[in-house]
Amino acid sequence: MERTAQVTEEPAEGSARSALRFAWLSRATFVGGIALTVVLFSVGAWQRRWIADDGLIVLRTVRNLLAGNGPVFNEGERVETNTSTAWTYLVWFFSWLTRARLEYVVLGVALTVSMLAIVFAMLGAARLWGGAAWSRSGPVARASGSALLLPAGVFVYIALPPARDYATSGLESGLVICWLGLLWWQLMRWSQAERVQLPALFGLVFLAGLAPLIRPEMTLVGALSLLMIFLAPMPSSRLRPIVLRALIVAAAGLVPMCYQVWRMGYYGLPYPNTAVAKDAGGAKWGQGFKYLWDLVGPYYLWVPLLVLLVLGIVASRSTRTAPESKDERRWTVRRVREWLRSPSAVVALMLGSGFVLTIYALRVGGDFMHGRMLLPQLFCLLLPVAVVPIRLPEGGLRAATTKDWSFAVIALALLGTAGWALFAANTTAIKTGTKISASGIVDERVYYVLNTGHDHPILAEDYLDYPRVRAMVNNIAETPNGGLLLNSPSFMFWYIAPPPQPIPEGGAGHTVYFLNLGMTSMNVPLDVRVIDQMGLAYPLAAHSDRLTDGRIGHDKSLYPDWVVVDIGMVDRHPWMPWYMDEKWVTQARTAMSCPDTVALNISYRDPLTWGRFKHNLLHALHFAKYRIDRVPKYEIERCGLVDPYPQPQR
Repeated sequence: MERTAQVTEEPAEGSARSALRFAWLSRATFVGGIALTVVLFSVGAWQRRWIADDGLIVLRTVRNLLAGNGPVFNEGERVETNTSTAWTYLVWFFSWLTRARLEYVVLGVALTVSMLAIVFAMLGAARLWGGAAWSRSGPVARASGSALLLPAGVFVYIALPPARDYATSGLESGLVICWLGLLWWQLMRWSQAERVQLPALFGLVFLAGLAPLIRPEMTLVGALSLLMIFLAPMPSSRLRPIVLRALIVAAAGLVPMCYQVWRMGYYGLPYPNTAVAKDAGGAKWGQGFKYLWDLVGPYYLWVPLLVLLVLGIVASRSTRTAPESKDERRWTVRRVREWLRSPSAVVALMLGSGFVLTIYALRVGGDFMHGRMLLPQLFCLLLPVAVVPIRLPEGGLRAATTKDWSFAVIALALLGTAGWALFAANTTAIKTGTKISASGIVDERVYYVLNTGHDHPILAEDYLDYPRVRAMVNNIAETPNGGLLLNSPSFMFWYIAPPPQPIPEGGAGHTVYFLNLGMTSMNVPLDVRVIDQMGLAYPLAAHSDRLTDGRIGHDKSLYPDWVVVDIGMVDRHPWMPWYMDEKWVTQARTAMSCPDTVALNISYRDPLTWGRFKHNLLHALHFAKYRIDRVPKYEIERCGLVDPYPQPQR
């Protein structure tokens, strides 16, 4: 009997040691996968490091914040030129903290949050698939068996050149996917927790509530997450469920609602001015599908997405412990509420959000930057398969049988995904260089690399070599009296409309009217006003009608006649640029007397008093919808004003 007991104990101890060794192997494989992916992504992003012109726009606002002028683009004009509020203040905080050069700060912050996004995505997927090393107890741990967690979907994301381009561009792309990855990971933890702790729950809903500040369209993901948490069973506590739900709403809505009230009163709009300038509610389906294919086609992106879909289905079947009973398959209200706090519900949330956001991007026509506006959607769709489990056959590879077919499918899928990643990473989708095709879509990084002559345009002075920018700086220095700078066909000089006499002491100040706001505004002092014909920093242009066949993202263009009148420059020849029409300028002066246009200008230029704040708050929705005709004559007719040059009666 003693010998039998000893023989029985030895295999049990051996089995325990084997399980422990495999647990360490699983953990080491997963950690190694994270390290490998982050290193590959960071190296790839660093090799393509740059800061976009739109990224420099953010830094102009940060400069004003640091100078004490408030979150504005031009001193004395309350205009929100940055779509991501959180990104603006994140860059401002680290700029204030480090006192380093702004371009280096934004470069470092963008790269850091992009890398963290990959880590969070893989941690959340590890929770989903239940690696034995990552869940201490429960059915997830028991189901994991001898599975290794290997990178899959993250390789697809980091292989795409646009993903590496916008990891350092100075734009909020990295922050958006970082927030998505963190939300995904925390939702997975919440869905698997045996006992939900209230501090963790409130932290989760606070994170989800930040969605509109991360980027307006992320409100969909945040709202669905909060709805899922709100409807799911509440954790046991001393508080009644109704009180707990009320506190959840308060924790989620406190920051975004307070900021929304402040935004409407301060800026006079319910959303960033960029949404007005680009008419984010408009529909351009045809252009949207062009934009989608511009990303999917050159890289054959549909191939890894189909492979990963199959891989995810096979992996989920291989980790399923037992078939559901009839009672489990019967959907009741209680069953639905319980399902809402489950990993499968979180997966459905992310996949559904990615799909709906893709539809929205198609509706608005996408963007002019290759791939950029579809990166968050792709990231959402890849989250459940960021890593996937591969279960080794019992007894090793040599002992594999036909019952281990899932291992072979997953292994082949992983190899295929890796092969596609090598292909995509070295693919150039747009080869037109500085020429903008009929679609209006460009490889933004390559475009600026070629136009500036710098492999890595990062500093503001790197953009001095962009056409017209150095000439702008020189012309400002040569005209101490001030004036309005309008770009000319030549790259070597600007037309300048001078201010009227008498010139005040120190000059009347300069205004630059040009499309590229970032490179111009970062190469001039803060007292130089920089505005654009598309309206990102100029509400009068932002509220003009959209051009029917204009380039996507650039389909507004206000005539300079309005600007001459608006800033009070000389409106007669020969002082006014030769190509401008005195008649049009006179009509623009009349058009600007339209009461609604006057109210719009006052809303963001008048000193911010309590009365002005309340008026803006009450009329923010009206201001958002208001539009003008960019042709002065037609605007006079629209507003019912008297044309100073009436048409002769026939």
